Amino acid sequence: MGTIISIISVIVTLLVFTFYIDGDIGIVIIAFMIFAPLVSGFFAWYGRKRTVVTFDCDGFVKKGSKLKVNINVGKIGFFPLGIIEIRLAASEVFGRIDTLYKLSLIKGNSKSFSVEIDANTGGNGQIYVSSVRSCGFLGFVGFNVKSQLPPPKSVGVIPEIPEAKTASKLFRSIADSVMTSDDEEKNDSAQLFSANTTPGYEHREYENGDPLKRVNWKLSAKKNQLMVRLDEAASAVQPVIALDLFRAKGEKAENAIIREERVICSAFGLLSALIKNGIASTFVYYGADGDIMAESVDNPEYPSQLLLKVLAARVESDRRIKIDTTAFCACVIASTDCSAGLNSVISAFEDKEAVSLIGVSNREKNETDCKMWYLDGDNNFKLV
Repeated sequence: MGTIISIISVIVTLLVFTFYIDGDIGIVIIAFMIFAPLVSGFFAWYGRKRTVVTFDCDGFVKKGSKLKVNINVGKIGFFPLGIIEIRLAASEVFGRIDTLYKLSLIKGNSKSFSVEIDANTGGNGQIYVSSVRSCGFLGFVGFNVKSQLPPPKSVGVIPEIPEAKTASKLFRSIADSVMTSDDEEKNDSAQLFSANTTPGYEHREYENGDPLKRVNWKLSAKKNQLMVRLDEAASAVQPVIALDLFRAKGEKAENAIIREERVICSAFGLLSALIKNGIASTFVYYGADGDIMAESVDNPEYPSQLLLKVLAARVESDRRIKIDTTAFCACVIASTDCSAGLNSVISAFEDKEAVSLIGVSNREKNETDCKMWYLDGDNNFKLV
């Protein structure tokens, strides 16, 4: 409405100037006012098919820092472009972007600029170009560009992982279950060839009844006698930590990301504490391709690398984690939602007493029969 009023005011002013003040100059001004918008509109129309926008940024950024996004605007052909308007957008883990970026390509075939975006919350986010418009020099008209907008880029915002204290009952119960499983395995020589093993480095001579798939043929050729590999029964005594980033369909993203960040920090806080105290663990999570991953973690340096894999995956609505229940001594499910819906995951376990939960906070509802813990402000796991 304001634009229409402005245009009418200009027309009235020109008419008054032409017919009552100076007709010659008025005619020149009227001609210019007709010619200029036509030229401006032509530049806008011409540029809609000849504008190409690309952008790039890092795949990860630390929480509390700024993500630098480099945007490049190019043109097809030598004819200059008018004003190109670009709107950049980001998902909720980043700060809002309210600026409309404008530039013109008179000389050269491309022009670049950078934008810095605040990384506010840990988790997976996206950066994308929401719109690109070709406008005339006067800004009266504009057209959406015909070229395809660049695809969104996934960016992981890395939170600070807390150093969880090992004095909690949760940590001690996991450690006790590992020790109990170790004692049982030492008394069971059949574990040397069980399904729950990882390749070992010790060998002995072949005996009747040994599986042929355990024969190390290369070593056997060197020694001129059959040698079998003694595998290490490791996976069966590893505790499992499963990350269940459940987001209900329709839940506000700005609320969901805060819950997800807390659960990620709690899960990795526990995982790091176990590894630092010599307890190898299996971590279960959804990968970037949507498949469920289960990785054995026995190196104190590996949790930080595993965190990047978790942050590279988008959270999908109404998706629960799935866990292989055949090989574990204790299982901890870190979930953003410990309602009755989690029972579909827990019901697969025969020994439900070996399953514990990590919730968002002490205000979280636990509608399961398992014990639920949370990480408090002093990095202690407390029972709800």
